[in-house]
Amino acid sequence: MTFVSGDTDPSQSLGGGSPARASTAPGSQVTAQVAAQVTFSRRELKRILDLYGRKVAAGEWRDYAIDFLKDRAVFSVFRRSSEVPIYRIEKNPKLERRQGAYSVISATGLIVRRGHELDRVLRSIDVSLSLVVN
Repeated sequence: MTFVSGDTDPSQSLGGGSPARASTAPGSQVTAQVAAQVTFSRRELKRILDLYGRKVAAGEWRDYAIDFLKDRAVFSVFRRSSEVPIYRIEKNPKLERRQGAYSVISATGLIVRRGHELDRVLRSIDVSLSLVVN
């Protein structure tokens, strides 16, 4: 598996550790060399996990993975844990002013929906049946 510059292999993360700090010399000012990492906010994770819970209850989804990279945060949804993700819900702050920070990407790499609001983007995969009565 290859990674683009700035990406890291999530399986190689140390997990639970504190960010790396570097100091110049004893007694001098300590400078933090913390790599900026894109994350989902609590509200965003709540919305995503609510959708995930409904899809698990319906038997459509079974597993998920969350990756926090330098340039984006990715929530991957799996039908089975041994397969490729069915959907990837990505947050990319670099695209916030252009197409929108949020996107839903299918297993084939097709961008299903992109936008500025997470709720609107998630509606593309949160299709609920509606009863139409005449």
